Amino acid sequence: MKTDGPGTDGAPNATPDGADRDERAGHADPSATDADEYTFDDLSVVMGTYNEEEAVGTVLDDVERVTDGRAEVVCVDGSTDRTPEIARERGARVVRQEPQGYGVAVREALLAADRPVVVTTDCDDTYPMEQLPEFLDAINRGYDVVSGDRLYWGAAAMPDLNRLGNRAFAALASLLMGERVRDTTTGMRAYRREVVEDIAWTENTGLSAELLIRPLMRGYDVRELPIEYDERAGETKLDPLTGGAAIAKSIVTVCLAERRR
Repeated sequence: MKTDGPGTDGAPNATPDGADRDERAGHADPSATDADEYTFDDLSVVMGTYNEEEAVGTVLDDVERVTDGRAEVVCVDGSTDRTPEIARERGARVVRQEPQGYGVAVREALLAADRPVVVTTDCDDTYPMEQLPEFLDAINRGYDVVSGDRLYWGAAAMPDLNRLGNRAFAALASLLMGERVRDTTTGMRAYRREVVEDIAWTENTGLSAELLIRPLMRGYDVRELPIEYDERAGETKLDPLTGGAAIAKSIVTVCLAERRR
């Protein structure tokens, strides 16, 4: 897996072995033309939503602005507030679902999307939609999954307990996979559609970790891209202790299952 780091100007650059890996994998194609590349017309942005009326409008407005209204937006929603109405007003396709947890909603959103590149995000205004072009660019350069690394820049807006837990999840997954990852539980990732469709996703609370671990362990080309992380709007729905335990269990379960394949 390739992880970007800062260059001398502070902008993200590839690690030294990144270009060689592209060439070995056959992904660096200097003859590629613009006609071969995905555009925002090929992009679906998907999210599970549950009582996020404070932030969902801002997130969807950002997607509209950054993609010039060309991306498909899918929300799988179990809200009791105005979240679905706000989403529909902004042109999103809303799939109503009884609340069954984070993973059930996001999995449904991933599978409901019908464009060749799918980006997951949360609806709490923590993730930078301004970086959607970077995610799409990485997909166009041959990566199968592009994973937003919230922790690279420090994630100062993240509560201390959450930050510590996320670093622990990454350390646990890295140990079990034998390959280092920096942010196992980020909610912002881009996927080639075939990755989403080729893997049977099993986890609920731990789906965000599973969505990184299974592709990595099956040999898909994955890149972690540093992203900014903002303070969330509205209240979190996940208890840090019980939720953390469920995520850790999912990491162990998924890693062991993939090793047995």
